[in-house]
Amino acid sequence: MQEHLAAFHAQALADGHDTVLERVWPPQAVVDTHTHPFAVRALVTAGEMWLTVDGVTRHLLPGDTFSLNAEQPHAERYGPEGATYWAARRNT
Repeated sequence: MQEHLAAFHAQALADGHDTVLERVWPPQAVVDTHTHPFAVRALVTAGEMWLTVDGVTRHLLPGDTFSLNAEQPHAERYGPEGATYWAARRNT
C-alpha cells in the first residue's frame, strides 16, 4: 500500500498539488456542508463515503476518486466502517 501512496504522492506533486495526506474517518461520521481554502483531488482507499456537491450525492468506494475546487461547498457522510482516502491539496 505504501508504494501506491508514494506513486499517488509523486503524481500529485507533478500535477501541481503541494500537500498529500491520508485522511482516516471514523464509522458513521457526518460532516455538514462546509468549504476548504484549497482544491483537492482524492482517492478512496478503504470503507465507503457519500459526498454531496451541488445537491448531487455520490456513493464512493475504494478505487473511486473525487475532486473539489477551493471554497466549493460540500458535505460528507461515512459508512459503518468509516473511510480512508488519500488527498492531494492545492493551496490557493
